[in-house]
Amino acid sequence: MKKNLNQPQENELQYLQLLSKTFPTIADASTEIINLQAILNLPKGTEHFLADIHGAYESFQHVLKNASGNIKRKVNELFGNQIRDTELRDLCTLIYYPEQKLEMVKLVEEDINDWYHITIHQLVTICRDVSSKYTRSKVRKSLPKEFSYIIQELLHEHSDDIDKAGYVTAVIDSMIETDSADDFIIAIAHVIQRLAIDRLHILGDIYDRGPAAHKILNLLTHYHNWDIQWGNHDMLWMGACAGNDACITNVVRISLRYANLTTLEEGYGINLLPLATFAMETYKDDPCLEFIPKTSGGTGVLDEKTVRLIAMMHKAISVIQFKVEAALIKKHPEWKMKDRMLFNNVDYDKGVCVIGGKEYAMKSCLFPTVDPKHPNVLTKEEEELMKKLHHSFTVSEKLRNHIELLLSHGCMYNITNNNLLFHASVPLNDDGSLKGVELFGGKKYSGRELMHHTGLLVRAAFQNDSSEAMRDFARDYFMYLWCGPDSTLFDKSKMATFERYFLEDAETHKEYKGNYFKMRDNEEVVDRILDAFEVRHPNRHIINGHVPVHAGSGENPIKANGKLMVIDGGFSKAYHKETGIAGYTLIYHSRGFFLVQHEPFTSEEDAIKRGTDIKSFTKIVEMSSHRMLVADTDIGDDLRGQIEYLKKLLYAYRYGWIKERG
Repeated sequence: MKKNLNQPQENELQYLQLLSKTFPTIADASTEIINLQAILNLPKGTEHFLADIHGAYESFQHVLKNASGNIKRKVNELFGNQIRDTELRDLCTLIYYPEQKLEMVKLVEEDINDWYHITIHQLVTICRDVSSKYTRSKVRKSLPKEFSYIIQELLHEHSDDIDKAGYVTAVIDSMIETDSADDFIIAIAHVIQRLAIDRLHILGDIYDRGPAAHKILNLLTHYHNWDIQWGNHDMLWMGACAGNDACITNVVRISLRYANLTTLEEGYGINLLPLATFAMETYKDDPCLEFIPKTSGGTGVLDEKTVRLIAMMHKAISVIQFKVEAALIKKHPEWKMKDRMLFNNVDYDKGVCVIGGKEYAMKSCLFPTVDPKHPNVLTKEEEELMKKLHHSFTVSEKLRNHIELLLSHGCMYNITNNNLLFHASVPLNDDGSLKGVELFGGKKYSGRELMHHTGLLVRAAFQNDSSEAMRDFARDYFMYLWCGPDSTLFDKSKMATFERYFLEDAETHKEYKGNYFKMRDNEEVVDRILDAFEVRHPNRHIINGHVPVHAGSGENPIKANGKLMVIDGGFSKAYHKETGIAGYTLIYHSRGFFLVQHEPFTSEEDAIKRGTDIKSFTKIVEMSSHRMLVADTDIGDDLRGQIEYLKKLLYAYRYGWIKERG
């Protein structure tokens, strides 16, 4: 370190004074510098990127438990030549579902003590392998308190060492004698799961279609390291929580469309009885054929009465949705969405809807609550129903907690290790330049500024220190983020919900994608976006989801000469037929990028009883020219900054500007 007898600047000296409380002596500061410099030379932690989970809790949970197939691969590498395939499957299942698998093993295993010895040795070996890229300190922090000491001892002792074999055997014997072997196995299995994924990135859309978004968020509440870039379906639920009635009606409609009411009723305590009562009274003579629910989202077989009730409720909330949306569209002419007020275009006598001067036949024209002269006005009964639904959503403590979780872990975009993450789109002009989009106060923003200010607007809806005008606009804007043509979370010409329900002509159902989706295979356009977000590294990428990749039809998720990766492969069962697969995981570890393509998951019960796993196929996307270290990551940049300040603290100690406290 260069000698410099100049006193540090006042603000820097204040920071060093604070730092000295943590490192009160030269020895403490020197030790920390040595520690941090050593960490810089460890292999980069493994990042997993997932998108568009859509309530598929069992599949999502299993992918986290098996680390997108990585744990199975490690088990094969370690024991593939030593034990049979059935034993390999059983060992993997034990790691994924230790509590349930242990119960099954104890029913059939004749020599359980021998099984404990063999299995614990195997689990310790696997744990040693997955923990090898971390410091002992980080591994120690991930261990459960009750078994921290024992796991640390076993990780750093080897049974093949003659001098230590008796010691290791005695430790395992003691666990068996004290009836703590089961608890130990459960604990170390969870440690393996945790260490296999260093950081989880979710690129939006936890909600809708599938039956258990609330369970996914319950799981994430306790997950060790994750972030989310909000999707339009997440934004819909955030808007519903904030009290946007258009979002509330959309949330209820989509839940009814896929007959998935579990998240609403069991997850968040939303009372749908008033809607059911209203629907049965209002649509009792309407067959509601257009509103028969889809069961492809994971719902079981429904009886005829349930299907009939859901169809009536589905139509009732859809009609209310179109009216409520029209009120917001009228309130915000700057959104340029007047063409979506389609009840205005219906000729109720002729049974047609006029779009672009052309008449389109309606599938049905039974609207007992629509006044042709004032088609977008709610009836008194509809108003009363909306008040009840509004109250139910805005007072749900569980929903509020989950939305706060999304706010604390999320944003519109993220830049991490030279990768730009966002859910859907960056709006572009026809020439590929960044498009300006109007936000609060009539100001236009594009690119990074657009994402940043949109994120601030989202948070403003939940903050009491925002102005009333801003909070009001922010609440309204959730609807635009859901389905607005220039929304960074949607970016299509329209959301053709009305047309799909009511119009025969499939031409009216088409939703034309924005320029981003047309140009995202153009390397020059992708480079322009990365430049705008100040991602400068030569090995840089955009990663997003939103639009399912039709892998079954041969679509490639890797675009723009490898600079853009689309990882929405359709986690939800509702998409499996369309995409031909059941989701992607993008894995980024010290060797490079790997894209894991998943086949549909059967069930947790099947995995436990028969040892079935998600079949996954790995494709090398990009190999690193050298094994990446922590020094090559954002964390490395932070550590170098800490090292620099610790060196300044040493200088301050040695030249007397700060006194040692030891």
